[in-house]
Amino acid sequence: MATPEDPLEIGGMTVPNRLYRAPLLECAGNGPDAVDALIDDLEPAAASGVGLICQGATIVRGDGGCAAPGMTRVHDPAFVSQLSRLTDRIHDHGSRIVVQLEHGGLRSMETWHAEYRAENPDLEQLAVSEPPWQLRLLDRLGFLEYDPHVLTTAEVYELAADFGRAAARAVEAGYDGVHLAGANMGIVQQFLSPFYNRRDDEFGGSPEARLQFLAVVHDEIRDRAGDVPLLTKVPAETPAPPRPVVRRKLSLEDGVEIARRLEKIGYDAVVPVQTSVVWDMSIVRGEYPERAWTNEGLQAEYDAAFGGAARKRLVSLANRIQSLQYDFEPAWNADFCRRVREQVSIPVLAEGGIREREEMDQLLGGAINKSENPETPACDMVGMARPFYAEPRLGARLLETESETENPRVLCESCNNCTVPQVTGAPGICRTPAVLRKRGDLEREGAYDRSEP
Repeated sequence: MATPEDPLEIGGMTVPNRLYRAPLLECAGNGPDAVDALIDDLEPAAASGVGLICQGATIVRGDGGCAAPGMTRVHDPAFVSQLSRLTDRIHDHGSRIVVQLEHGGLRSMETWHAEYRAENPDLEQLAVSEPPWQLRLLDRLGFLEYDPHVLTTAEVYELAADFGRAAARAVEAGYDGVHLAGANMGIVQQFLSPFYNRRDDEFGGSPEARLQFLAVVHDEIRDRAGDVPLLTKVPAETPAPPRPVVRRKLSLEDGVEIARRLEKIGYDAVVPVQTSVVWDMSIVRGEYPERAWTNEGLQAEYDAAFGGAARKRLVSLANRIQSLQYDFEPAWNADFCRRVREQVSIPVLAEGGIREREEMDQLLGGAINKSENPETPACDMVGMARPFYAEPRLGARLLETESETENPRVLCESCNNCTVPQVTGAPGICRTPAVLRKRGDLEREGAYDRSEP
């Protein structure tokens, strides 16, 4: 059985260990300080020994498609070439780095961010098909605003080519691989999902056809970037509302079949995740972020994002309700990952609710908790996201533990006070005083010190 310290091969890329920093919003943008902001955000994880750094969702086009403020775009070769400073810094610590490529489609800011819509009135959302009736209803009620442009067949191929062009630029800048944002309601999930995809051309009409966009993206990346390691998230829409609200969605079995077909297409690794058909707390399970919502310094920015105080309160109420529906669950994607791993021979990466060393060992070696008998390992690599907001040098505490009985646990409380402020473009940082005090204590104790090779 593998341990977190063991190396792993992903499509010819050797990762020095099996802990990865999962994609997060860096909110670095594309300004003159963007590269420095990315270095400040990502390098500490590499310095702490994390084997693989996944830069968060970056947009393949120069306008539209951002799901949140401050997302970095990789359409400009001159800008992307500057990112070699970032990749060099990651490599200096012996780690590997992949870039996650994304386009938000119907989840883009031009749908939900009131101030952004007002400043960019001509932007349309790219859509796989006409929005489902549930989303059109939210439009009529004033919660969202849709002005979709349904992609023609030729435009789908051109969008796939943009993914390939972005991948080629990234590889030239020193990235070790490409990670597609295949879930969390981005446009890749919209192609895969029967909830969104009602096309009648070669990109819709059957499970095989709905997968065709990922096949074309694969070919574009291979043609333009070569045999670079290629990963993607694989969604199962199990947290989506039940019938009759949502009748068509991806089941766990559908997700397993997608992963199996992706291996045949030529993908080098998959990241199975359970996610809804809409952007909700199934992605970041845990507590209602009371501190974030009541932060006086953010109220004006919230009003601008959501279109006024009344709508802000409605969004906050929905957030509270969802926090009850999607309570925190340790390693909530473990079963899905295990099912996929039983069907594929490429590496399976697990993330979502992993919070301690013991869980890492069990996911890689068999049982998910001590009460179970050992069974098929759930994954080949384990990832964490929000815990790196709380502890940027987290790897130093989780890797190379001194004894088999030691079980370090992350400080992150899954309170989500880090996530809600990002709708304003605020950086992804821990905002919970109790957690920050504990981190300070650990820093003074030398818990994050590490002798690098």
